[in-house]
Amino acid sequence: MSTDALRLRPPNHRVDHRAIRWWTTQSLIVTVVLTAIPLVPALLWEPVRPWFLLAAGILAVVGLLVTVVMPRWRYRVHRWEITDTAVYTSSGWLWQEWRVAPMSRIQTVDTARGPLQRAFGLSSVTVTTASAAGPIEISGLDHVVATEVADQLTDSTEAVPGDAT
Repeated sequence: MSTDALRLRPPNHRVDHRAIRWWTTQSLIVTVVLTAIPLVPALLWEPVRPWFLLAAGILAVVGLLVTVVMPRWRYRVHRWEITDTAVYTSSGWLWQEWRVAPMSRIQTVDTARGPLQRAFGLSSVTVTTASAAGPIEISGLDHVVATEVADQLTDSTEAVPGDAT
């Protein structure tokens, strides 16, 4: 196998477009909870009300800014691809990461669907490798596509000789 076959390169496939709404909803939930933490004492405790209201306002503004920017940015960055020889991923938004995992290094393939992912019809595929960098996760895939990816990876890793170490 040549070194060119496993070079680090941008993957071809985007995650499902619904991932934008999923990430937006996640961020909005976090923003509401974090804003409520100082807001509740501000409503109940008069002496520190201005400071708690200021903190709640700052958290709300920053949270809403992240909620508007982050999902669209992540959608532009998050990509994946599976070839006969490797799994390629690109992920992140502030800290971006490109990863390649040769089929011979894959140990397990898992799919996961949290309640919010199920509501949007999405799933995640986690590829555990014999790597100190940890597993590769492809989040925001259509549930049917995620199942097909997991099946393809399982079939491909069974066909590749080696012990995944």
